[in-house]
Amino acid sequence: FLPPAALGVIGQELPSSPHGCTEGSCYPATGNLLIGRAVNLTATSTCGLDGPEDYCIVSHLQADKCFKCNSQHPYHPYNHRNSHRIENVIYLTDRNGDNTWWQSVNGQEDVSIRLNLEAEFHFTHLIMKFKTFRPAAMIIERSADFGRRWRPYRYFASNCTRTFPGIPANGLQHINDVICEERYSDIEPSTNGEVIYKVLDPAIHVKDPYSLDIQELLRITNLRINFTKLNTLGDDLLDRRTDVLQKYYYAIYELVVRGSCFCYGHASECAPVPGVGQIHGRCVCKHNTEGLNCERCRDFHHDLPWRPAEAENPHTCRECNCNGHSSHCHFDMAVYLATGNVSGGVCDDCQHNTMGRNCETCKPFYFQDPNKDIRDPRVCVACDCDPVGSLEGGVCDSHTDLDMGMIGGQCRCKAHVKGSRCDDCKEGYYGLSQNDPLGCQPCNCDPRGIIMMGAPCDQISGDCSCKRYVTGRYCNQCLPEYWGLSNDLAGCRPCDCDFGGAFNNRCMMENGQCDCRKHLIGRQCSDVQPGYYCAPLDYYKYEAEDATRHSPSDSATVHREHTPSHMVTWTGPGFARVKDGAGLVFTIDNIPYAMEYDIMIRYEPESTEDWEALVSITSVLLPSSLRCGNLLPTEQLYTVTLPHRNSCNPSIFSCFFTSDFCFFTKQLVLIPKYTELPGFEGNTPEAEQRRDEMIRYMCLDSFMITPMPALAEMCSKLICSISSIIHDGALSCQCDPQGSLSGECDKVGGQCRCKPNVMGRRCDQCAPGTYGFGANGCTACDCHPEGSLSHQCDPGTGHCQCRPGATGRQCSDCQPGQWGFPSCSPCQCNGHADLCDPLTGECRGCRDDTAGHLCERCMDGFFGNPVLGSGEHCRPCPCPGNPGSDHVNGNSCHADHTSNQIICNCRQGYSGPRCDQCAPGFYGNPEQASGQCLPCQCNGNIETQDPGSCDPRTGQCLKCLYHTDGPSCDRCQLGYYGNALAHDCRRCTCVTAGTIQSACSDGQCQCDRQTGSCPCRENVDGHNCDQCAPNHWNYGQDRGCEPCNCDPQHALGSHCNMFTGHCHCRPGFGGKQCTECEQFHWGDPQVWCQECNCHPLGSEITQCDRVTGACECREEAAGKRCDECARGFTGVFPKCVPCHPCFQLWDDAVCQIRRDLEHIQYTVQKILDSDVTPGVGDGRIRELERKLKQVKDLISDQDSDKIHQDKLLLLFSTDQFEKVKKYYQQSLQAQERCNASVSGPLSPVEQSKETRALTEKLLDASKDKFLRALAAQNRSLSELQQKSHNLNKKVVNGSCPDSRCGGAGCRDDQGNRVCGGEGCNGTVSASVAALNNARNLSDSLNAAKDELQGDIAALTQDVKNQAMNALEKAQKKKDHFENNNKKLKDFIKKIKDFLTEEGADPESIEKIAQQVLSIQLPLNRTTLDKMIMEIKDNLVNLTNIEGIVNQTSQHISKAKELLDKAKDNILKPTFRKCFLDVIKASEDRMCFYKTFL
Repeated sequence: FLPPAALGVIGQELPSSPHGCTEGSCYPATGNLLIGRAVNLTATSTCGLDGPEDYCIVSHLQADKCFKCNSQHPYHPYNHRNSHRIENVIYLTDRNGDNTWWQSVNGQEDVSIRLNLEAEFHFTHLIMKFKTFRPAAMIIERSADFGRRWRPYRYFASNCTRTFPGIPANGLQHINDVICEERYSDIEPSTNGEVIYKVLDPAIHVKDPYSLDIQELLRITNLRINFTKLNTLGDDLLDRRTDVLQKYYYAIYELVVRGSCFCYGHASECAPVPGVGQIHGRCVCKHNTEGLNCERCRDFHHDLPWRPAEAENPHTCRECNCNGHSSHCHFDMAVYLATGNVSGGVCDDCQHNTMGRNCETCKPFYFQDPNKDIRDPRVCVACDCDPVGSLEGGVCDSHTDLDMGMIGGQCRCKAHVKGSRCDDCKEGYYGLSQNDPLGCQPCNCDPRGIIMMGAPCDQISGDCSCKRYVTGRYCNQCLPEYWGLSNDLAGCRPCDCDFGGAFNNRCMMENGQCDCRKHLIGRQCSDVQPGYYCAPLDYYKYEAEDATRHSPSDSATVHREHTPSHMVTWTGPGFARVKDGAGLVFTIDNIPYAMEYDIMIRYEPESTEDWEALVSITSVLLPSSLRCGNLLPTEQLYTVTLPHRNSCNPSIFSCFFTSDFCFFTKQLVLIPKYTELPGFEGNTPEAEQRRDEMIRYMCLDSFMITPMPALAEMCSKLICSISSIIHDGALSCQCDPQGSLSGECDKVGGQCRCKPNVMGRRCDQCAPGTYGFGANGCTACDCHPEGSLSHQCDPGTGHCQCRPGATGRQCSDCQPGQWGFPSCSPCQCNGHADLCDPLTGECRGCRDDTAGHLCERCMDGFFGNPVLGSGEHCRPCPCPGNPGSDHVNGNSCHADHTSNQIICNCRQGYSGPRCDQCAPGFYGNPEQASGQCLPCQCNGNIETQDPGSCDPRTGQCLKCLYHTDGPSCDRCQLGYYGNALAHDCRRCTCVTAGTIQSACSDGQCQCDRQTGSCPCRENVDGHNCDQCAPNHWNYGQDRGCEPCNCDPQHALGSHCNMFTGHCHCRPGFGGKQCTECEQFHWGDPQVWCQECNCHPLGSEITQCDRVTGACECREEAAGKRCDECARGFTGVFPKCVPCHPCFQLWDDAVCQIRRDLEHIQYTVQKILDSDVTPGVGDGRIRELERKLKQVKDLISDQDSDKIHQDKLLLLFSTDQFEKVKKYYQQSLQAQERCNASVSGPLSPVEQSKETRALTEKLLDASKDKFLRALAAQNRSLSELQQKSHNLNKKVVNGSCPDSRCGGAGCRDDQGNRVCGGEGCNGTVSASVAALNNARNLSDSLNAAKDELQGDIAALTQDVKNQAMNALEKAQKKKDHFENNNKKLKDFIKKIKDFLTEEGADPESIEKIAQQVLSIQLPLNRTTLDKMIMEIKDNLVNLTNIEGIVNQTSQHISKAKELLDKAKDNILKPTFRKCFLDVIKASEDRMCFYKTFL
């Protein structure tokens, strides 16, 4: 079980999310720095290092309270459970779940635990869990330079002021303050107490946790925890015996040092060590840095200076740019500053004929090949210049620098020569010549008109190459209908003159200005001059209201008014209502351009039936235009059907004519046939495009729709061109100056911007329902619908036609003396007025002192009943005088009929039935004439409704509020101060302990009524008398504060603590007034003070005796400075170890002897003084004599053993002696057993000796037998040789009969030997036959052997392959299972790490648990069973090896049988040896196969 404080500190924490190091600083994950660093963790005190030590616990619950500590060996859960070394604090429990801890030596107070890190680390917080009391005082220190300098992090003490007097204990103000804290030093709890220290306290807001200051605060290389004082129950102060100190020691269950490796923000992880789960110190550096802590840039990455990474700037070390010509560089700060902090890398040892800071330029007489990359090793090549066009013969630019006019490889050319070799004329020049000092002649081509892709002119002839629309010898002129010679691709731009606004498509070559028609402007003549417009297609329209009627009864004009809720579908004032069979005559005489027109009739039907119109066109004058020469001056009749839902366009064409037709209509419109105009006619692409655009953008159809929609921009352009052709330019707006807002009009249509209620294209007439055309437009008639006969009014005066009983311009008023239009009724004013309001009926000009809506009441200052018929009139009010006099104090009055009195309604400040008294809050003499009541001047600090708040005659304030006082309540009362006029009187805040006693009573003190300053006691200062005056202390005394009286020589100043009186002393001095030596010093302060210098490892406390300077030493230390080993200890300080336990016995004996000697000396002195020996009698003397005789006997016998025994008996008790004797006997027995195992008759050594002798005897016997057999064999060989020699002699010396078989010594005619042959039965023939048979058999056996070996090899290889396949499958399965097991363990570890993190909330844990439960195994049980059966089958297949071995054994047996048969026929031993080798080899192979299987 792990306590909550330890959860999340086991092992290493992974980052919550992968922090990208590319955008800024990154930091490794935090974890427990102790894990994996047990060797780096040390303690200055550990119990039981030199042997078992007793210790006890303070507990009332356990029966066993004392235990053993033996730390001679590392902790082991079974063998060394009592070992409590410092490495036990790394983990809370062992693998069995039992708690482990570190424990110090009993009673030792100054103990240190130190962690030495191998590199710089970030340290975040520390957690300590104690087994015993937490320390009463301790210090956490850090070092960032591997222990050379130490700085404190935090002090802890149960009483900070007494233990660490120079350390602030008033809480943390800044994140890097060094303070003393008391909450972790209490004596409770007695076990499982924790100490938690966080470097960055959560209570202090850190604006930037990655700032350099914070990083420096977190950076450590060593961490030290100094325990300086034990928490005890107080019994150690009275008794320092061992059994008392056995229960006081430091013991820690677990120590957690959380942090991460320190990488200056350049790494997110540290180099791992396989198998060790620790927070490592070697950063896995990013940002191109390297080093243990990423403290420098990588090699060849010195282009920027190394810097620590910041939150939004990683300060990545940038690679030097040497263009591949060098692999070494260095950082140069001067270069870095010269480049504006951009680049500071300088390349070293440039290769490949390069040089420069980046190896970016070539050496002299070399240039950079433009076709090769700067990183190419062959980028620098030798210069190659043409002598005809170059200067200086061979020098070229080493690189390209446009600012300096340099091009890589460019030779120094003549003025008009170019090319890398100076072998071509420059652009604009021709005729390269060696005699020309400039090299070439200029082309003189206009640069705007020539083709820039090549040379401007021919390199030999100098002819210029013109652009597409450019002409001329020097390409300096535009083609016709083009302008603006420029650097454009085509050279000149087309004129693009408007086909209607310009006379033609020619323009000025300089500015492209076209030849415009009248009042058209712009370069293309497509814009209209201000004040002019283009006529729309329906420009020539004729209103039906203006047409001539055949008879007055044929039609009537109907006016229409504009209403917001209805769409306007008419033009002009309205339309002409034409009856069936009636007609209208339109006279048309304003057509400016002779061409064909369409006639369009706009109408609005009153029925749902279609109409039929008869159109008659009569030409009054013959046309003078050639375009209309085919028309005859006769009447032309057309009949057209007018649908009840559309306008009509009968498509009737004419030139100048007058037409008569009859129909119910609104308007007749002439639409020009634009396809006949220039720019539209013909089959040119431009004409076809314009016609298509007119149709595509519905330019003509827009005029057929009512109301007409907004024209497209293309339509406006085309219509302007059409209007310009028809009217030979633009038309004048002619806006009416009174009805229009300006002189400008719409570009198309010429509609002027009219003022309100003004209409017409020129804004020259009032709209229907309005009148008064003028500078402000027209005004709406607004005729009352119930009082007027129509909505129209007189255009000049605006008077409407009124109905009977109505009057006014709008017919909206009643006659005089009446009201309530339109239901007018007479005014009701009770006879006191003649007129009333025409809308409300309220009477106007009431007479007879009356007032009211109907003059039904008296006016203010009068009373009575003025209603008509009451018989009363209005009379003046007596309050107390009449209205109009100087003694009127009331606004009105009324008669109280119950009391028959007149009751006045008084003005503010007056009261009483007749207003002859002052109201509360007012004073004066209202009963007198000209008397008045005035407000009491109490500055708003009284209750004005209270009659007694001020005197009604004098106005003096009597009841002041808001803690104010005075006749006018204008000051604060005693005990309060502030601004009484602003209701801001506050209670005095004087501190009674510092204010004079006479100014205070009942805990409240008086102060200055304005400022609030309090009267202070002597030597007390402050606005509230809350502090002593400078250089004084002892605040709160009756006499005030006392002087500090700091020693002028030993104090830093004359000031001291206000409450304690302690002065601020110079180094070395202390005491309240700096008249004593400082803490940890001793001596006479009047002479000098010197430092105690008590050794921290040998002294109990750092303070020595202030008079003698002697330090209070620990048990094992001695000396004035506690820097020597004490009596009973040995070694070199501070490594003092206790002497052997026997020393204590001897020391006790010596001490006893010393005491005895002192007693004897005392007794002798007493005998000398009194001549009497106290306590010595005859019995005692006889006992001493007897013991002396025993000693003499022992000496005379010279029995050393007996003497030693007696000495031991003297030194030890009987039990101890028996134990020693017992152990001595056991040692002797062990020695005898050892000797018996070596030299005894049954010892292994003796048995080995006998075995060796027997072996030598057997070898000797075998040797004799072997030698005898060898001699016999040699003798048989000699006999055989002798017999063979005799046989040879017999054969050689024999005769040679005449036979074909011959014999020994026989020869043929050629001298060749003849012996034996085919058909002969001699020895030679038999031997040869036997030899041939043996050879044949040998060949057969060899063949059988080869065949057998092949079969055995094939079978063996098959078995081997099966075994290897099975082994490979098993190995793959094993690897698969091990890999899955490893993944499962890693997964479980991740889950465990997550669950032990501090931020693991229940929701996240539940989510992880659900995901784990939802994991499905990759194989079900059926599949696993199937795999197990396959493995078993493979193993079963492997058992066939036994059958193969048996089969092989059968083959070997057959070979042996053949061999046995061959033995009978073999004559020579060599053949037999050969077969034996074959059999032996087969058997060896068989044995190998069995061994393999």
